[in-house]
Amino acid sequence: MPVTRLLRQVAGQMLGSPACGCWTATPPLQFLGTSPQQIPADASFHSTSFSGTDQPRVLITGGLGQLGVGLANLLRKRFGKDNVILSDIRKPPDHIFHSGPFIYSDILDYKNLREIVVNNRITWLFHYSALLSAVGEANVSLARAVNITGLHNVLDVAAEHNLRLFVPSTIGAFGPTSPRNPTPDLCVQRPRTIYGVSKVHAELMGEYYHHRYGLDFRCLRYPGIISADSQPGGGTTDYAVQIFHDALKNGKFECNLKPSTSLPMMYIDDCLRATLEVMEAPAESLSMRTYNINAMSFTPEDLAQEVLKHVPKFQITYNVDSVRQAIADSWPMNFDDSNARKDWGWKHDFDLPELVTTMLNFHGSDTRVAQAN
Repeated sequence: MPVTRLLRQVAGQMLGSPACGCWTATPPLQFLGTSPQQIPADASFHSTSFSGTDQPRVLITGGLGQLGVGLANLLRKRFGKDNVILSDIRKPPDHIFHSGPFIYSDILDYKNLREIVVNNRITWLFHYSALLSAVGEANVSLARAVNITGLHNVLDVAAEHNLRLFVPSTIGAFGPTSPRNPTPDLCVQRPRTIYGVSKVHAELMGEYYHHRYGLDFRCLRYPGIISADSQPGGGTTDYAVQIFHDALKNGKFECNLKPSTSLPMMYIDDCLRATLEVMEAPAESLSMRTYNINAMSFTPEDLAQEVLKHVPKFQITYNVDSVRQAIADSWPMNFDDSNARKDWGWKHDFDLPELVTTMLNFHGSDTRVAQAN
């Protein structure tokens, strides 16, 4: 067990000798706020500048998913291309491979993960490897391995090497007994999907490692994330991505949720900016380790009406998927993110009209190029 080895190592150092011949002595884990990488108290996304010596060295796991590539682009603009390493177990497309450092990383292989952190002098780790809600229900054993066992490996490596660790959580971390409108940061959760259970586990384990080992753990509960340049990835909120593809391609869309199903949503630019801002926030400003963030809540019917303003002949029909609908009915209808707004200044830029305009403009230009070709 990596944590056991870590404790043995620290104990060995206190006695004046390494725990075993294969380990080199390292300083004991430092508690939050004592790291030389500490961000200044006046740090913010818009004003903080990093010198060449104190810029973070970043690893993103599960980097070929919906959020990883966009996050890598944002962080590379912020900290320099060579300081941000994207990783996954899949082969990347050429444009991603050539856009900056990319390596193979299997979070279920603890030794491989540890070597990457050591060899690349990683200081920040963004852990995006996970199976989403609907996909996880179709393969519970794989979801358990990736979402829970993989998390344990990441936590142990992060604690051992004093990393700042970000793990995303989700609206799926709540359940049918949670208050739904609005849902506060702290309340009964009790999710009924393996995805949700694994995310509650991640929140609690991260908080435990923070208090027990001084791990600088930070977590945001994302709403449904809508992005223009990615394909739906098996999540319950993915209808809000697919609708734009179908509206421009076919002029119609079949939705697998009921028209009145309200869920919290966010455009990806807001999501990625929030992720960077919470990682840059000074430690003393954080009153908790896991925060809700939100931008808007809408139903499929609301979204369709907004799309109709731009695509006058658009039609939506409903063929409800019972599994996804049951999942959606157990999730929050609206997030209370007042703590994030108070503690580290979170605010969103995109509401529903801006979201729809942005998505249709993006896919409309893609459609016109394809037709021209």
